[in-house]
Amino acid sequence: MVNWLIRLSLQHRLPVVALAVATVLGGGYVCATLPIDIFPSLTRPRVVVMTEAAGLAPEEVETLVTFPLEAALNGATGVEAVRSSSGVGLSVIYVEFDWQADVYLARQVVNERLALVADRLPAGIQPQLAPISSIMGQVQIIGLWSRDGQTPPMEVRTLADWVVRQRLLTIPGVSQVIAMGGGRKQFQVHVDPDALTAYDVTLHEVEQALTESNQNATGGHVERN
Repeated sequence: MVNWLIRLSLQHRLPVVALAVATVLGGGYVCATLPIDIFPSLTRPRVVVMTEAAGLAPEEVETLVTFPLEAALNGATGVEAVRSSSGVGLSVIYVEFDWQADVYLARQVVNERLALVADRLPAGIQPQLAPISSIMGQVQIIGLWSRDGQTPPMEVRTLADWVVRQRLLTIPGVSQVIAMGGGRKQFQVHVDPDALTAYDVTLHEVEQALTESNQNATGGHVERN
């Protein structure tokens, strides 16, 4: 076999030399233009969908949030795999695309699918796309607690949302900060059924009055002649 290859190469000297030169030139060009990275990306392009559902247990998050989103994302163009994780009040879905996919186009495809399933999610729940980041990034978990229970959990969560989170986002290299736990501030109206009956007011009218009173409007002006 070796003798045959040698004899064939000697009989076709010019094609063999031309092929060798082309191989050397091509290899040199590839070596010169080959991208080099200390930490190359080892995963396919992916889009992370994060949905916060305050007050829901992991089973409810999986049934009401994660499953409808997964069903919509599985049929998206270019999607290779969909993985999810459902926790207390939080759903995280990892949508992986083909190696050659453009991550910005992939995010657009995911956004279109999320718009189709928005009406099937519980009220007040809106999925969000996580920032573009590498899998080589690190996740730091920080806990806030009240010593001896002096600060209510709702105030601790407010401090985490409006103070700690905002300051952490200003640090270079931090792509996203997610606050979990505690309780968010809200206005609650407790209706007295006897008072509704006495004043002949329906629950719908109370809801409508609250909706109309909780609106922001621009200031006007008054002209005097």
